[in-house]
This record gives sequence, C-alpha cells and structure tokens, in this order.
Amino acid sequence: MEYRRFDNTIVARIDKGEEILDQVKEIALKEEIKLASIQALGAISQFTAGVFKTEEKKYLANEFEGSFEIVSLTGTISTMDGEFYAHLHISAGNEKGEVFGGHLNRAVVSATCEMVITVIPGVVDRRYSEEIGLNLFQF
Repeated sequence: MEYRRFDNTIVARIDKGEEILDQVKEIALKEEIKLASIQALGAISQFTAGVFKTEEKKYLANEFEGSFEIVSLTGTISTMDGEFYAHLHISAGNEKGEVFGGHLNRAVVSATCEMVITVIPGVVDRRYSEEIGLNLFQF
C-alpha cells in the first residue's frame, strides 16, 4: 500500500494480496484519523460481506471467491470507546455482471484498490444499542 495526504483528503493505493480493512486501519492509526468517510473501487479475489438480520440482532456472513470488480465501497471511520472503528459496505460484481454485497468483513485485493478517505475534523464515538443490536453513532 501507498498513500498520500492532501490536506483533509488521503488518496491510497492498496496492492495485490493486501486486505482492505487492515490497510484502512493502518492509515487511520498512522494519520490519527478519528472521523472520515471512505470511497473506493478496484478488483478483489475474496471477500466476506454480511447482512444484519434486525429481528435476530445478528449478522449473517456470505463468503465469495473468484474475480470481482468493486462496484462500490463506501463507509466511515469513527471511534468506539476512543479506539479505531471502521464501518464499510461493499458491492462487487463477477464476470457475469452479478453483484453481491453487504457489510464488509474482509476483502483481499487481486489487482489494485483505489481509495479516497476524506478526513472530517471532529470525533463521533459509537455505543452499542441493546434495542437495535448495533454500534451506533453517539452524539
């Protein structure tokens, strides 16, 4: 991975074989990012995406392996209990044009991933909601 910071914008290239969430965390910790938005595209060979079942308050994970293009990767960096927290969603298409997606748990780059992180000055922490079953923004 390589990246460059331009004021409040970071442009990153995540390389073949690297896991996307690991690289996001590395950037966030190195740059001391407490709040940001993320968008990216690229190619991946493996990914795990979850769907939250609201009735059961749990995630179901789907694993995919093959050749996929990231159609959309979007999300946020924030904090929970003052520590790094990322919440990303992904949509990725296969060679047939079928698109799969959900909450990103893991994604391994097969060629490259181009990412833009927009740093927002401020802090928004998260707290677990018993009612919802998720870690929600706490203002």
